Amino acid sequence: MPLTEKQIAELSQALLKAQSTVTPITNIVDQYPEITVAEAYDVQMRSYQTRIKNGDTVVGRKVGLSAKKMQEMFNVNEPVYGHIFASMMVPEGEPVSKSRLCRGFLEGEMAFVLKHDLKGPVTLAKVMASIAGVIPAFEIADSRCLEKPKKAQDIIADGSGAAMVMLGGQFTPIDGIDLRNIGLILEKDGEVIATTATVAVLGNPVQPIVNLVNKLAEYDIGLSAGEFIISGTPHPAVPPEAGSCYRVTFDRFGYVSARFVA
Repeated sequence: MPLTEKQIAELSQALLKAQSTVTPITNIVDQYPEITVAEAYDVQMRSYQTRIKNGDTVVGRKVGLSAKKMQEMFNVNEPVYGHIFASMMVPEGEPVSKSRLCRGFLEGEMAFVLKHDLKGPVTLAKVMASIAGVIPAFEIADSRCLEKPKKAQDIIADGSGAAMVMLGGQFTPIDGIDLRNIGLILEKDGEVIATTATVAVLGNPVQPIVNLVNKLAEYDIGLSAGEFIISGTPHPAVPPEAGSCYRVTFDRFGYVSARFVA
């Protein structure tokens, strides 16, 4: 049976409260086992509308489940999408308190900054022509569900895990750079804990942005010049530890570092 408008609103309110109080709720798919992907996006969009109504502003977008292995794990054939609000931004150098997170995962990503407005339908070529440059970024994702996400619907309804984003200090135009072959090194307290390359993000980290723009067009949403998109991490997410400092370095695009406290 399809979710009612009331149920969608109640789920949205519960997830927003879970984020603000750092108190997870029962997994969405345990509450509504037959919830569809489309209904999960309806819940997410209700939260989006509430944040806008309450005065928050969109500064970027995010893509999750960009790796094929992750899509297979959650039985979906495309990435999942979410929104980054001004209230989610954390300045580099400011300690990140784990007490603000229910679970917390750290992911090194490239933030693609738009120089033109963009609205679907779009092609890879059009998106690449609309990118002004790249800023190294950390996404500090979270799950407001009591247990690990069991289906993609748990992730989608929960804003696709959007929680915090930290941008580095280097902005690099992409002209002449093959974005498929950007190396990444992730360090914890100076020790290398992951190395990979952006080819792991759907073969090209811009491809998830194409999918995102075309998906948002279904809700009559476009992206604005100056917004950024984090299109997915090529390395496994890392649960950050209090007292540790993490740094992700991208070949040619610089680095960003984050320190966590209790």
